[in-house]
Amino acid sequence: MKLSGKIACITGASAGIGKACAESFATAGCNLILLARRLDRVEELGEILKSKYGIKYFVGQLDVSNREDVERFFKNLPKDFNEIDILVNNAGLGKGLGPLYENKIDDWEVMIDTNVKGLLYVSRAVIPGMVERDRGHIINIGSIAGRGTYPGGSVYTATKHAVNAITNSLRKDLTNTEIRVSTVDPGLTETEFSIVRFDGDKERAKKMYEGFQPLFAEDVAETILFVAARPPHVTISDIVIYPTAQSDFHLVNRKK
Repeated sequence: MKLSGKIACITGASAGIGKACAESFATAGCNLILLARRLDRVEELGEILKSKYGIKYFVGQLDVSNREDVERFFKNLPKDFNEIDILVNNAGLGKGLGPLYENKIDDWEVMIDTNVKGLLYVSRAVIPGMVERDRGHIINIGSIAGRGTYPGGSVYTATKHAVNAITNSLRKDLTNTEIRVSTVDPGLTETEFSIVRFDGDKERAKKMYEGFQPLFAEDVAETILFVAARPPHVTISDIVIYPTAQSDFHLVNRKK
């Protein structure tokens, strides 16, 4: 499927997998809607990709957990960007890695509001247009944490299980349309994720990836682009992508 000229909307586009997705879709000729809380980063990224690939872009400073802001943003998209072909629901985060009974409740709220409610708000704003046009592709970025559990991951894994449930239910909701729905679930990927999870403790974050080669954000982005570029009659419902050293969410072959 040729993606050139199609509009791809990517949430959480300022860093990590979202930023890598922006470049991957730009290489395919997509015009981009880049959304993030850090406006300066997506503005800079948009200019780089426009210069490098000749694509058009539109950026927005958006916290997906703010329902009113999400609704307002998508209602006021410029004419050239209001027919979204591909939605990549990438915005998400983990906070903390302690036992449930010691966690900060505020951290629970942030994860639920971003990973679950944010995905729902953006999807609710974008999908009616896809239904009206009878075309589009929603790609939700989950995690292998949505396929198992581990100590210290009670709320984060719950949010990623929710992403899988939402994705599978949404696909059924859209049975009578030509809209495709997919999820991509990465394993250990070295991005800002662990830095955010540990409140900026870079040393602790670094230890998460010691002794093995984790995935790069670009590895995941290439997979997401592959999912989007299948012929219109093909839907890849879900993909799990691990680094070779990882065989399950809790099994990693560390050399050190």
